[in-house]
Amino acid sequence: MPGGLVALALGGFGIGLTEFLIAGLLPQVASSLGVSEAAAGWLISGYALSVAIGAIALTAATARLPRKSVLVGLVALFVVGNLLSALAPSYPVMLLGRLVAALCHGSFFGIGSLVARGLVAPERKSRAVAVMFAGLTVANVLGVPFGALVGERWGWRAAFWAVTAIGVLALAGIAVLVPARAGRAPLPTGRSDPIPPSGLRAQFRAFRSGQVWLTLAATALGYGGMFGAFSYIAYTFTEVGGFSPEDVAWLLMVYGVGLVVGNLIGGRAADGDRDRALVLSLLGLTVTLAVFGLLAASATASVVLTFLMGLFGFAGVPGLITRVTDFAHGAALAASANVSASNVGNALGAWLGGLAITAGLGYTAPLYVGAGIVLVSTVVMAVAAKQAGSPGRRTARSW
Repeated sequence: MPGGLVALALGGFGIGLTEFLIAGLLPQVASSLGVSEAAAGWLISGYALSVAIGAIALTAATARLPRKSVLVGLVALFVVGNLLSALAPSYPVMLLGRLVAALCHGSFFGIGSLVARGLVAPERKSRAVAVMFAGLTVANVLGVPFGALVGERWGWRAAFWAVTAIGVLALAGIAVLVPARAGRAPLPTGRSDPIPPSGLRAQFRAFRSGQVWLTLAATALGYGGMFGAFSYIAYTFTEVGGFSPEDVAWLLMVYGVGLVVGNLIGGRAADGDRDRALVLSLLGLTVTLAVFGLLAASATASVVLTFLMGLFGFAGVPGLITRVTDFAHGAALAASANVSASNVGNALGAWLGGLAITAGLGYTAPLYVGAGIVLVSTVVMAVAAKQAGSPGRRTARSW
C-alpha cells in the first residue's frame, strides 16, 4: 500500500472524526459556552451546510493548482478550524471554527479520491478510493464514543486538541508521502493517463456528460434514502425494537462496522464490473430498509439489519466516486460535486423521513421512505449502466 494512500486515509479519519465527535459533546459545549441546545445543534447543521458549499467553491477556486498543494492547503485549513474550536472563548468563535474545518471536507474527499486512484494501477483504483474512505468509515464508528469519552475525562476542548493533532500528522504525511505529480495513474501499457482538465471552464465542461448527472443523481438518492432512515434510527430502536436508550450507542457502532466492511467490499467489487456492483449494492440497500421496516420489532433482526444497512449503504461509495470522475475525465469539480450531492441527499432524506413521522405513520416510516428513495436510485443507476453500454472495465479507463 503506497504511503501516500495511508496519509490520505489518516486525513479522512481526522475529518470524519471532527464531523461525528461533536454529537457526543453537545451538552458539554452548550453548557460551557452558555447557549441553548438548539443553538449548539448548529455546530452540526452548520458543519453540513459548510461541507456542501465548500466542496464546490474550494475545488473551483483551486482548479489550476497542483493537487498535492491543494490537499496540503485543505488539511491546513482543517487544522486551523479545529484549533479555533479548541481555543474558542465564545459560541461565535466555536461556530466559526466548525465552519472553517468543514470547508475542506468535500474538496478533500473529492480531490483526494483522484489522487488516491493515481497512486495505484487502474485496475485497483476503486480499492484505493475505498482505502482513503476507510478513514471516514472508521471515524464513523469511533467518533461519537471518542468524543464522549475524551470529553468526560478531560473536557470537550481536549477532543478538539486531539483532532487537531491528527490533522497535523495527516498534513505532514501528505506533504512527505504523496508524490508531487499525484493524480495521473500509469496505465498497464506504461503510458500515462491524459492530463485531467485544470481550468475552471474545462472543469465545467465535464458536466455536459449525461452520465455524470445520472451518477450524481444516483449518489444523492442513494445517500438520501439511507440517511432518511438513519436520522431517526434511534427512535426505531427504542420505540419499536424495545431497546433502551443506553443500547443505541453500541447499535450505532454495529452500523459503523457495516460501513467499514461495505466500503472495502464495494471497492474490490467496483474494480471488477463496476456498474453491476453499484446496482446490486443499491438494490441490497432497498431490500434491507424495507425488511427492516417489517422486522423492526425483533431485536435480533434489528441488529443484523443495522449492520447490513451500513454495509450496503457504503458499498457503492468507491464505485460512484470513480464512475463520476471517469465520465468527467478526471475533473476534480465533478468529484467534489459528488460529495455535495451526498450531502444534499442527506438533507432531503432526513426531511422526508421527518415528514413521514409528523404525518403519524410511525417510527418505521423513515425506513420505508428510505427504501423508496433508494429504489429510485437503483433505477437511475440501472438506466445509467444501460446507456453507458459498458458497465465495467472499459469505462474504468476512459481517462
